[in-house]
Amino acid sequence: MKRKIMAVLLACTMVFSLAGCGEKEDSKGEGKTEASTEGDTAEASDMKVAMITDSGDITDQSFNQTTYEACKSWSSSNSVTFEYFKPESDSDEARSASVDQAAAAGYNVIVMPGYMFAKAIVDQAELYPDVKFIGIDVSAGDILEKGVGEEYDYNPDNWNVDEYYNKDNVYCCTYQEEISGYMAGYAAVKMGYKHLGFLGGMAVPAVTKFGYGYVQGADAAAKEMGIENDVQVEFVYGGQFYGDADITATMDTWYSSNGVEVVFACGGGIYTSAAEAAKKVGGKVIGVDSDQSGIINEYGDEMTITSAMKGLTPTVMNLLEEIKAGNWANYAGKIDCLGMVSENPDENYVQLPEETTVWNDGFSQDDYKNLVKSIYSGEVEISNDISKEPETSIKLTISPNIK
Repeated sequence: MKRKIMAVLLACTMVFSLAGCGEKEDSKGEGKTEASTEGDTAEASDMKVAMITDSGDITDQSFNQTTYEACKSWSSSNSVTFEYFKPESDSDEARSASVDQAAAAGYNVIVMPGYMFAKAIVDQAELYPDVKFIGIDVSAGDILEKGVGEEYDYNPDNWNVDEYYNKDNVYCCTYQEEISGYMAGYAAVKMGYKHLGFLGGMAVPAVTKFGYGYVQGADAAAKEMGIENDVQVEFVYGGQFYGDADITATMDTWYSSNGVEVVFACGGGIYTSAAEAAKKVGGKVIGVDSDQSGIINEYGDEMTITSAMKGLTPTVMNLLEEIKAGNWANYAGKIDCLGMVSENPDENYVQLPEETTVWNDGFSQDDYKNLVKSIYSGEVEISNDISKEPETSIKLTISPNIK
């Protein structure tokens, strides 16, 4: 995995629409074109939407699946042709080849979820000036890493990112992970958990922002409850974005020996190690990026108490709607950092899942809505500074990377 640097920008207000889930494609991931023959509009008739998966598939119950379902749903509702493409391998070359394939097939809007697409943006956007590229969770730092090469110092402020890609036909966005991380940590302590864990994949900025937000939220809840001396957080990076025997062994120690009650598993498939350890002792897990209750709860009923989510669905829905309306010029060349845009929880780009969070008397759905209002109004301030550990009243123990 490459290091991921995220530019800190202001959140922007965007209007979004909601729709249902898409249907499954063929198992080979080669794509399936679908479009309605009724209700075509002049604005939408010229659009052909493609989505390319990163290193996973559209059944990953995470970035790929959420993006796929949003693209499919919007396209179906707007009678727009849609197809997804799965690269032949997990490589920059394969992802770029999928862009070539989509462009050759006439797709003029290409949605790419995840920072792995930075190289494709650098290399391919200039080749296809008539194609609109949407890079979800792709930062200026990601683009600079691929565009600058070995000379890049991992400080995006030292570089002009516009010089390294064709910004005229590209829109990118990242998310304020520290906010949904804060919500998850705050919720966990309010729910009654006092010994928390954070298992990050790798120490890239997005993961660290999730983790430091989580710690800040747990600390704030403990202070409100007057139990600072009773709450503690274990913090570690696995060193990779998937679980294995070594990481599971560490989680076994956390749950079984150290008394950890809930672990925020933050980083791709690394949740498997937390879930495998949790099921042995009835422990709990917090998901990340999307509502991961569906996959984590396979290890135990209501094992997932909540998930710190990024608003992929409203992002995709809004951008496709804006393209349809002829407003692409308002987005081309921007790299936005999306966060809070409303006091209504489901309108924000960082949130907890209201349908599957395990609410209780300590933290109810109304409590969550009040928290969202406080964050949106600025009453609650959350730091996105990852240059130093958060200052806390609770005990924070940061351990060396597992791998």
